[in-house]
Amino acid sequence: MMETLLIIEDEKLLGSELSRHYRQSGWDVVLAATLAEATELLLKKRLEPLLILSDMNLTDGNALDFMEAMKKNASYAEWLFLTGYGSVPDSVRALRLGAYDFLEKPCDLERLDLVVTSAARSAAIQRRVVDQTTQGHRRYSPDAYVGHSQQAQEIRRLLARLTQVPFSALIIGGESGTGKGLAARILHYGGPRAQQPMIEVNCAALPRELLESELFGHEPGAFTGAAGRHRGLLEQADGGTLFMDEIGEMPLDLQAKLLKAIEDHKVRRLGAEKEINVDVQIVAASNRDLEKMTQAGSFRADLYHRLSVFRVILPPLRAAVEDLDDLVPLFVAEYNAKAGRRVKVIPETVWSKLKAHYWPGNVRELRNVIERCVLFSDSPVFPEQWLQLPGQPNSPVATGHADNSIFLPLDGSMALDDMDRFIIKTALERADNNLAAAARALGATRETLRYRVRKYNLKTFD
Repeated sequence: MMETLLIIEDEKLLGSELSRHYRQSGWDVVLAATLAEATELLLKKRLEPLLILSDMNLTDGNALDFMEAMKKNASYAEWLFLTGYGSVPDSVRALRLGAYDFLEKPCDLERLDLVVTSAARSAAIQRRVVDQTTQGHRRYSPDAYVGHSQQAQEIRRLLARLTQVPFSALIIGGESGTGKGLAARILHYGGPRAQQPMIEVNCAALPRELLESELFGHEPGAFTGAAGRHRGLLEQADGGTLFMDEIGEMPLDLQAKLLKAIEDHKVRRLGAEKEINVDVQIVAASNRDLEKMTQAGSFRADLYHRLSVFRVILPPLRAAVEDLDDLVPLFVAEYNAKAGRRVKVIPETVWSKLKAHYWPGNVRELRNVIERCVLFSDSPVFPEQWLQLPGQPNSPVATGHADNSIFLPLDGSMALDDMDRFIIKTALERADNNLAAAARALGATRETLRYRVRKYNLKTFD
C-alpha cells in the first residue's frame, strides 16, 4: 500500500527535489507551497497523510501554529520540521506538541531518509491503535445492545445519552448474564474517553490482599513476594475507564480506600510515601441490590451514593422474551461463522421451547445454548434435541426424571443467588404460591422460606 507524504515547502526548488526523491522511494507525495493550501488539503479534501514534512516558517505563518490547529485532523500522522535557522524555543515547542523531529537546513538527504523511515514506522503503529479504537467504538455502539422490546429500546436510549455526558461514576445493575459487561464497553467506547484505556476487574475473583494490590499497586518490598513495582489498575486506567464487576463482593475496608481514591483523584501504592494523581471514570456493576446491601450494612452507603451518579438497571431476559427474535439469529450467525456451520432454519417447536424457558442465566445462558446447538448441528436445521432446556419435555437432560426435579446449568451462567432464587420460585409455582406447601417440598421451615421469599421479592399466599 502506497502511503501519503505531505510536504509543505515554499522554496520551489527544494519542494520539487524532495517530492521527486520520495516519489522514487515509493511515497504518494502531495506538495503544498503554503499553510492555506495545506489546510485545504487536510480539511476540505480529507487528505490522510502518514507523515507531514514541513518548513518551519512559511510565507503565511508558522508551521507550529498550523500543527497545533490541525492535530485533531491528522491524529496519527507524524510531523517533521525543517528550518533555516533553529532556535531553542521553537524546538522545545515542537517536541511539546508531539513533533517527531526538528531538523536544520541544509539537511543531509541520507539522514533525512533515516528520520522519515523511523517516523513512518511510528505513525503506522499509531494508525493501527487508532483504527482498533475506532473498530471498538463501532462494535460497542448503543445498537450493540440488541432487542426490540420496550425495555431494550429504553436501555439503548439511556446508554446513548450517557455516552454524551462526562460522568464520573455509574452503577450497572441486573441479574447475572444480562449484559453488564457489554453495557460498560458501550459507555466507554461511545464516550469521550474512548481513546484512553478501559481496564476491567472482577472483585469477586480475587482475595482481599490481591485485590488491594491489583487496584492500588505496590512498591518493591511492600509485602512478601513484592519483588518489583506494580502499577495498580486505577493508575493504569488513568484518563480512561475502570470497570469494576461484582463490586458488591468488595471487602468493606477496601470500599473505604476506593472511596477516598475516587473523591481525591489520588492513589497511593502499597508501601509508597507519595500519592499519584489519577483521572478515572468508574463503572461499577453488581447482580446484587447494592441499595439493600447498604441498608444491611454490607456495603458502604457513602461509596454507594458516590457511585450512583447514574444507574442503569438491565432487565432479565424473561421480562423481554420478544428479544429472543433478535438474539437467537444473531448468536446462530456468530457461531456459524466461528465453527463453519450453516444453520439457517429454526423450527417453530424450537422457538416455542426457547420462549417458554425461564432463562435464569439470561443472555449468557442463551448464548451457551445456541453455541451447543450450532456446534452439534449437521444440517441447516437448528437441532432441537440439543436444546437441553431443564424441565422441558423431549430434552435429553430431563428424560427419565420425575416431575419434582429441578435442573440447573453448571456452566457458570448462573450465580449461587440466581440458583437459590430459581429453586424457590419453581417450588412456589408448583405449589400454587402456597408458602407452607413449598416449604414442605423443599424440606425447609416456613420461616426460612419466608426470609428467602422476601430477599428475592417473590409472591406467595401465606
